[in-house]
Amino acid sequence: QVQLVQSGGGLVQAGGSLRLSCAASGGTFRTYTMGWFRQAPGKERGFVAGITRSGVNPKYADSVKGRFTISRDNTGKTVYLQMNNVKPEDTAVYYCAAETSGFYYVLPPVSQHDYDNWGQGTQVTVSS
Repeated sequence: QVQLVQSGGGLVQAGGSLRLSCAASGGTFRTYTMGWFRQAPGKERGFVAGITRSGVNPKYADSVKGRFTISRDNTGKTVYLQMNNVKPEDTAVYYCAAETSGFYYVLPPVSQHDYDNWGQGTQVTVSS
């Protein structure tokens, strides 16, 4: 059983930076595709960024491209989301997720339904 524990998040001013972490326990982290999703009030949960077990082609939502960076530390079994130049519209609950089949190598899936393990969520609030 894979457990994902998130840390980071909080309140940040527009233009600032924040880093989210997601530590995994159980299973074989290095084979997982990892993703970050977010859900704003009144909206559906949507894809933010993803990285496969190869780490070669991280994928980003258009709204965060150039500002957010996803990375992974297989030794530490942790995935990160570095958020730079944040905007008020980035305010949401952020979730990390793991896809544990090992199927994806080049590009990560963007649908939340392809991920089978989820972190507890962490609030990010960007003030203007």
